[in-house]
Amino acid sequence: MNQDALPPTPVSEQGPLAWSDELLLGYPPMDHRHEEFVACLGDLQRAPDEILPMALDAMIHHLAEHFGEEDRWMEESGFPPRQCHVDEHAAVLRSAAEVRSLLLQGEMAPCRRLADALEDWFPGHATHLDSALAHWMCKAQLGGKPVVLRRRS
Repeated sequence: MNQDALPPTPVSEQGPLAWSDELLLGYPPMDHRHEEFVACLGDLQRAPDEILPMALDAMIHHLAEHFGEEDRWMEESGFPPRQCHVDEHAAVLRSAAEVRSLLLQGEMAPCRRLADALEDWFPGHATHLDSALAHWMCKAQLGGKPVVLRRRS
């Protein structure tokens, strides 16, 4: 059977999310942000309890910058389906803020669950919403579709 025809393995069966060229979308500024996201998420997932609040704050800071940049790209370029994308970003930020509140009250489990949820959420978000934006931005700025070269292992 053709490997490309197989559905992707859910993240939970693969282990922690790691940056690879499988996550590339072909718009370098977005790919860079996504690589930062994966690194920040890994830091959050590996953080011991005593530094979990700092790791969550770093994740929230990254999310605000990351989503703010994508939201600006969508607004400034007139990206047609931007509202559902912006709304999803806002929902993730709201969830992270709620978890931060709980963490400050000493509840570690919601933070661990948020990290797992972000790990599960990100590949689908990138594949469905961010890839459309990457295509739009490449077309607007470069006049063509994004080109992505992936290594086979």
